[in-house]
Amino acid sequence: MKTHDQLEAEQLKALNALLPDDISLDSLAALATLPVMRKGALLQAQADNPPFGAVAAKNVATIFQSPGPIYEPGGTGPDWWRFGRFLTAMGFVPGDIAQNTFAYHFTPAGAMFESGARAIGVTVFPAGPGNTRQQAEVAATIGTTAYVGTPDYLGAILAKGDELGLDLSRIKRAAVTAGPLFPKLRQAYEDRGILCRQCYGTADVGLIAYETADSIDGMVIDDDVIVEIVTPGTGTPVAPGEIGEVVVTVLNPDYPLLRFSVGDLSAIMPATSGPKRIVGWRGRADQAAKVKGMFIRPEQVASLMTRHPEIHRARVEIGFDGTKDVVTLKVETEESGTEAIAASAAEILKLRTQIVAVAKGDLPRDGVLVDDQRPVEN
Repeated sequence: MKTHDQLEAEQLKALNALLPDDISLDSLAALATLPVMRKGALLQAQADNPPFGAVAAKNVATIFQSPGPIYEPGGTGPDWWRFGRFLTAMGFVPGDIAQNTFAYHFTPAGAMFESGARAIGVTVFPAGPGNTRQQAEVAATIGTTAYVGTPDYLGAILAKGDELGLDLSRIKRAAVTAGPLFPKLRQAYEDRGILCRQCYGTADVGLIAYETADSIDGMVIDDDVIVEIVTPGTGTPVAPGEIGEVVVTVLNPDYPLLRFSVGDLSAIMPATSGPKRIVGWRGRADQAAKVKGMFIRPEQVASLMTRHPEIHRARVEIGFDGTKDVVTLKVETEESGTEAIAASAAEILKLRTQIVAVAKGDLPRDGVLVDDQRPVEN
């Protein structure tokens, strides 16, 4: 196993090979000097220069479309999205028969897992989603040994198999993503002798991190991506263990996405002797809330903090007092006066805002900059 220093040295070399000739970084930490690309910017770039915008894609074998719409390439190399590493880590072996229930059209999820499975010698039944009765019948007939799909759909297949009196006991592993894996659901599969593990990835960047057969304590970060956790709406890294926005750099010369925000919240786990891990999904980073026809976004809160270095941390809370929406800006600061902060808030947020100064450390370290607390019915 590579040490952290060895891995970072290899990643830095690969990263510099992807950068323009006039840019060279001396450390992975120096990535923070480059701008973050968010999905809105990628959408606009692709609209201006279809299909992939300014990202220099090459060796493109397939083109996919995800909601947005955002277009993603698929490459020619084996395990191009790297999902085979997850399957290997959770025990898939040559000779397994994997029933892949992810979609094969428009979005790349089906292709991502199939390419990974085939790269490690696993036979794939390309089932796609739906047709639960047929899924159960096929699994019984061909002797499916592994499931690939969303966490809950395996339960539907197993229930249908029980209803039909089919033997699905050869299913021993379940590789899941794209939905919540609740502890009770995982345990229900374990009770049937099925090892269930989850991974984290997106159509844009491929595999990001994954659980292993022997550990569900966080997710191992894939070696071919660099994961940064930043204050939402900024490119500024947060302290280790603190929740923030997930920014990913993909070390793929065929499609080198640099500092791409996947729009999720997570945190880097405290350093250990093992591989670097993240805690998994902790919510969405795009916390925009609409008040009186105006959007409040994390980027605006970040801009306010940049303008006022006396603010250690800030958080906008939006409530409803029974007759109208109320916007409160809570700031951690040692300064006694907040008049200058109030003036900036009015200019940046363009809304009447109450300012509440709190002591350093009082605000939650949960990555939330815009907290909409209004009742759903309002």
